[in-house]
Amino acid sequence: MTRRKTHVLAAALLGAGLILAAAVPPATFAQTAATAPPPSRTPDVVFVPTPQEVVDEMLRVAEVGPNDVLYDLGSGDGRIPITAAKRFGTRGVGYDIDPQRIKEARENAQKEGVTDKVTFIHGDIFELSPQELGKASVISLYLLPELNLKLRPTLWQLKPGTRIVSHAFDMGDWKPEKELTVNGRRVYFWRVPERKR
Repeated sequence: MTRRKTHVLAAALLGAGLILAAAVPPATFAQTAATAPPPSRTPDVVFVPTPQEVVDEMLRVAEVGPNDVLYDLGSGDGRIPITAAKRFGTRGVGYDIDPQRIKEARENAQKEGVTDKVTFIHGDIFELSPQELGKASVISLYLLPELNLKLRPTLWQLKPGTRIVSHAFDMGDWKPEKELTVNGRRVYFWRVPERKR
């Protein structure tokens, strides 16, 4: 899904999101990209890029490293997985429902020389299964509050300890482990909790 809502007020707030994921071989990325189904609906949000200083803080608080894979849900122009790949050697997958954003992200990855590390897939993030997202070691978002809440049940099914970072919006009564401000913009960080027996 693209990252910014069709409401004018939301557009001023929203930007590129990120989801970071567990180590997945590049061959798996290519296979997933080739088999992703076309989106079945229009975007939920209007694309507004996440400022680079917020991207940097999201990656820092999530402690992204070379053994992670970044799943960026609503990846926009791809700046979050591209930054993670370039600075930390992180492998990443970006999903966006807008084919123009996917084209732009792929071009940006080519320019930055990280096409061996990142893959951008044209698809609907709400059609991703917990099994697919379960490849993630870290997930980051820049969506609207109601979209975060819509994703929350799926995120709770991921491996305990999976890191989740969100720009601007929280997850309701799921309290973050950390909450930061970067030039007036909020960043929230959670870990998927252990399942209750």
